[in-house]
Amino acid sequence: MPELPEVETMRRGIADLRGATIVEARFPVGRCRPLTIQPDHGRLAALLRGTRVGTIERRGKRVAIGIEGMAAPHWLVIEPRMTGLLLVADPPTEKHLRMELSLGADAPHRRLLFWDQRGLGTIRLLDAAGLDRACGPGVLGPDGLVVTPADLSARLARSRRAVKVALLDQRVVAGIGNIYAAEILHRAGVDPRCACHRLGGEAIARIAAAARRILGTAVEHEGSSIGDELYRTADNRKGRFQRLHRVYGREGLACRGCGGPIERIVQAQRSTFFCPACQRPPSRRGLVRGRRGA
Repeated sequence: MPELPEVETMRRGIADLRGATIVEARFPVGRCRPLTIQPDHGRLAALLRGTRVGTIERRGKRVAIGIEGMAAPHWLVIEPRMTGLLLVADPPTEKHLRMELSLGADAPHRRLLFWDQRGLGTIRLLDAAGLDRACGPGVLGPDGLVVTPADLSARLARSRRAVKVALLDQRVVAGIGNIYAAEILHRAGVDPRCACHRLGGEAIARIAAAARRILGTAVEHEGSSIGDELYRTADNRKGRFQRLHRVYGREGLACRGCGGPIERIVQAQRSTFFCPACQRPPSRRGLVRGRRGA
C-alpha cells in the first residue's frame, strides 16, 4: 500500500539518522514468508557492519539510504511494497521484523527497523550502477511531487490506456499508486476510464497540478492509514490524510464535491473510485471501460 506520501513520510522520519554508525546489522529469519534480500543475510550483515548512514533519499516508492565507509558508494534500497514499514520505534510485532540496524551511541535513535507483515518488500545493497538500473530515469518517470504538464503530455499523448491505469505506471510518473491516482483524477475532474490520447492539454495540466497538490498535502498529513490501519510513521503514528479522501474507499457515499454517489469499477484488477457527475468523460468514444467487480 505505501505510495509516495507514505514512503516520503518514512524517509523524513529517519532523516536525522544521517551520520550514524551501523554497529551491527541483523536480518531475522523466522517462519514467515522470506523477504527478498540481496546479497544474502550473512553477507549483507558483514558488509554493513561498521559503516555509516549517509544521505537518505526517496526514489518513487523506495527509500535509498546512502552507505558510507565502503570502498565505493553504495545504497541500501528498501521497497516497502504492500505492508513494509521503516521504524525507529518498536515494531507492531517481533514476528514480522525483517531488518534491525543497531546504531552508535551518537545516533538520535539506537536502531532502525524494517518490518513487513506480508513479506513482499525488498532490501538490496546496490552500487551506483545498480541504483541506476533499479530506480534511475530509465525506470522511473518524473516524481509525482514535481511532475509538470509537459512531463505528462510526453508520456500520455499517444497512449490508448485508460488514464487511471497509466498513472499507476511508474515509468509515467513515479510514486503514484491506486489511492492517490483516484484522488488526483477526482480533483482534476477527469474520468478515470478516459483513454489518454483523448485528453486535451487542459485536462493534462489539471492532472499534473492535482498530482502536485494532492501528494504534497498527503505528505503534510503523513500519508493515509486505511483498512486495518497497518501503515504507521517511523515513530509509530497513524497517517491523517485518509480523513480528506474524496473518493477512495467511499463507494455509495456522497461525493464531497457535488453530493452525488461515488461509484466503483475495476481497472487492471484494481478498484477505482470516482464520481460520474464530477468526472465526466470528454466523449463516449473517449472511454476505456472497466468491468464492475470486487
